[in-house]
Amino acid sequence: MPDTRFKKVYTFNSARKSMSTIIPLDSGGFRVYTKGASEIVMKKCSFLVGEGGKIEAFTAPHQDRLVSTVIEPMAKDGLRTISIAYRDFVPGKADKNQVHYDPSTGEPNFETMGEDNVIANMTCFCVVGIEDPVRDEVPAAIVQCQRAGITVRMVTGDNINTARAIATKCGIIKPGDNYLVLEGKEFNKRVRDPHTNEIRQDLLDKIWPRLRVLARSQPIDKYTLVKGIIDSNISAGREVVAVTGDGTNDAPALKKADVGFAMGIAGTDVAKEASDIILTDDNFTSIVKAVMWGRNVYDSIAKFLQFQLTVNVVAVIVAFIGACAIKDSPLKAVQMLWVNLIMDTLASLALATELPTPDLLLRKPYGRTSPLISATMAKNILGQGLYQLVVVFGIMFYGEVLFDIDNGRGAGLRDPPSVHFTMIFNAFVMMTLFNEINARKIHGQRNVFLGFFSNPIYYVIWIATFVSQIVIIEFGGLIFSTTKLNVEQWSWCILFGVGVLLWQQVVTTFPTSFFGRKMEVGTNPPEPLSPNLDGDSVPSYPHHHNHQHPIVNRSGQILWIRGLTRLQTQIRVVNAFRHGVDGTQMQQAASNQNVQRVLARQASLNKRQSTCSSISEEPVTANNSKSTSHTEKSASHTETAV
Repeated sequence: MPDTRFKKVYTFNSARKSMSTIIPLDSGGFRVYTKGASEIVMKKCSFLVGEGGKIEAFTAPHQDRLVSTVIEPMAKDGLRTISIAYRDFVPGKADKNQVHYDPSTGEPNFETMGEDNVIANMTCFCVVGIEDPVRDEVPAAIVQCQRAGITVRMVTGDNINTARAIATKCGIIKPGDNYLVLEGKEFNKRVRDPHTNEIRQDLLDKIWPRLRVLARSQPIDKYTLVKGIIDSNISAGREVVAVTGDGTNDAPALKKADVGFAMGIAGTDVAKEASDIILTDDNFTSIVKAVMWGRNVYDSIAKFLQFQLTVNVVAVIVAFIGACAIKDSPLKAVQMLWVNLIMDTLASLALATELPTPDLLLRKPYGRTSPLISATMAKNILGQGLYQLVVVFGIMFYGEVLFDIDNGRGAGLRDPPSVHFTMIFNAFVMMTLFNEINARKIHGQRNVFLGFFSNPIYYVIWIATFVSQIVIIEFGGLIFSTTKLNVEQWSWCILFGVGVLLWQQVVTTFPTSFFGRKMEVGTNPPEPLSPNLDGDSVPSYPHHHNHQHPIVNRSGQILWIRGLTRLQTQIRVVNAFRHGVDGTQMQQAASNQNVQRVLARQASLNKRQSTCSSISEEPVTANNSKSTSHTEKSASHTETAV
């Protein structure tokens, strides 16, 4: 039957747990079909189609018996049970399960009757069990999440027995676990104040740590659970919550969660807009991949920081001590440019392109207040920095004795490059290159070569950098302030580089607890977003709390002040150039004074606007008209000069 013939449709929603359709009968009259959650639909039934199609009374004891003998066994097998029922409205003689209406008065007015009267005293036709089989890869994915420190909870509208069976198949709960499986009504009863019916965080904190399955839930229950976990303070650190959803009603929970996953196939547009990540295949394993990639990105940043800070510490100390002790920097400007190229560009590309591995899921997740530079990383940075400084300063002050070479200290500005300082540069680069291998591990792993050849980009860049260093030393000449080294000198430089790998084993053996949390950097929790310029959030000013008319939106003033500040800086630069060209210092002073007056006037305007909701702008316009014209003129000069 085409839907154009439907008399009325009661669509499915989370409150009804069912849907109903009224259609006209060919013999005259109307029939109401209803399908939905079995125990809910059966409560609306007064009759039952028995053996041979005989209509029988469907009493409460009969319903209870049907639940215990039919519905619960199917639900325990993981089947979603659906009841199908009907009710006839006929113009002629009506049977006991039918409703008679007078055709002379017209068709039944279903709108006037109301949904509760239309869908009542129905005839139960059958109960069916539908299986939505668990995908083969889901149980293994859930085990991976649990091993990675992620607690998986299921919030569903299914029957509690069906939900328990599916959760058991997935591995969310196991027989004998002391975890909670609750229905939505019981959940609300436990977390709401009995007098005010308001959600109480202390009551919710008693439930959510052990809750694993929430069945027959409403969308508001999902939001309540997400908000309660986020607001809870019973954990050492604030919990990070991720939520999946596909329906429009899931949007509040998706928006509230730290990470919202929407279904790309079955999800509605509203759910996708409220989410942070869209699963294009609607598969739980994609969440596991997202976790792996997230941890991999975090580790890549940490690896690069560990490598970069080691190079920075050594380079800065060497340059400073060298300038103070020998009146010369052992590392020349062009050499430092090459070191920066290795450190910033090539190293970041090499360390950031490593693919995630399943090993990332074998440890607990980072907390919101976990340091970006952990104690282990700080130990590696200081340990490697100490080794490299000892080697560089040893060559710098005792190289002519140790390697039987000419002393390069005190060389003149126009003297040719020395073997002494070339060895310092080469040894430093070799140690940096081999330390790049150490930087691949940030959690104290000893085998730094594990997975070295799994990333072609990494080892190609590493080998290319090594070959480039050879070319620079042998053929760089005056450009890189280097001279050729013999085999023995090259062997020493490479040996110092390999020593970085051996020294890392000693550093790893040293207990991290010695450093404690004092060496950690970045342990503060994320700060809330500052007031943005679109007026979505309003900043609070403590010294304005007594004002009756606070400023609601100051974005225009902020932009105006920033623009004037930048304009003043540009004018100073332009006037500095003009001073060298035409010596017009008076114009420079006048221009700066005008800008200062504009800024002072704007500051006064902001102070007055902080105490009242609106002020007249006419005096400001009149008093600053001349200053504004000078500012515009100066801006035009700035554009021309730049």
